[in-house]
Amino acid sequence: MTPPSSIGGKPGIGGKLTSLSEAVTRFAHDGAQVALGGFTINRNPMAFVYEMVRQRLRGLHLVAHSNGQALDTLVGAGCVSRIEVAYGGNGRFAPTCIRFRKAVERGEIAVEDYSNYQMALRFLAGALNVPFIPTKSGLHTDLVARQGFSAQYRAANGMPDQKLVVMPDPFDGADDDVVLLPALKPDLAVVHAQSVGDDGTVRIKGLTFADLEQAKAAAAVVVTCEEIVPAADLRLDPDQNALPPFLVDAVVCVPYGAHPTACRYFYDYDPSFLNDYRRVARDDEAWAAWLAEWVYGLAGHDEYVARIGAEQLARIKADPVRGYAIGLDRR
Repeated sequence: MTPPSSIGGKPGIGGKLTSLSEAVTRFAHDGAQVALGGFTINRNPMAFVYEMVRQRLRGLHLVAHSNGQALDTLVGAGCVSRIEVAYGGNGRFAPTCIRFRKAVERGEIAVEDYSNYQMALRFLAGALNVPFIPTKSGLHTDLVARQGFSAQYRAANGMPDQKLVVMPDPFDGADDDVVLLPALKPDLAVVHAQSVGDDGTVRIKGLTFADLEQAKAAAAVVVTCEEIVPAADLRLDPDQNALPPFLVDAVVCVPYGAHPTACRYFYDYDPSFLNDYRRVARDDEAWAAWLAEWVYGLAGHDEYVARIGAEQLARIKADPVRGYAIGLDRR
């Protein structure tokens, strides 16, 4: 990979290339509504999340489709006050994220629950710049019948005054109800991608989940990536590109920036790390010690990667054809 500072003779992708520290300082702030890209243990923007924890952000309002490790780390570090989410889990490593669950049970964070489809639609509404979007998803379920945020809480935090609205379909008659979901327009969307061109074009390989809708809905977009490549290379098969340069406010090149979650064609998820995380996350003292070792005790992402070690990184290295690590012990 060519050093980002010299690609195409243009330093910094038109001024958008920056460090993790600066990206967090510029685009994240206490109380911000932040959309996290990725899905459970796939392509979470972990390097950015660790830096948010390191800068001790507080009062964040997380909105996510189905996030895992990133969500749990931010909640466990005390950075989050409320969440709107469909699912927070690390698959078999934690069907419900452990620090997330503890925080909910202890009343440390407020949670509003939607379905996966409903959250995807809410981001789509934000991307379309419409105030709400209709669906039939959730009718006659507790997702419609119950609210996690009270009307008072919503008013105090500048949120829509209702979780959703059920009304008769104005076109098909009073006996056919629809659910109106409020749009999501986050202050910041953070997405991890495989490659970014030297013009700022973003390429995501594999499933994009709700990342693209989040990015299009957000006021600011930060993309962390594995590599910076010549834009001419991405133009060879432009149908594979995900986001145009004008949607991206900052780019941070951080190889292994999604670890311990997977980044297809670069590395798999890290079972050893996730098993260790599951163990320490269950105990408050062990968790505090883990944060001190893996986040607060490290100067930045380079030290994090060095601590993982070359041997473990080799184990999770993805096969360039299949996109995942062949023969990886996933127990």
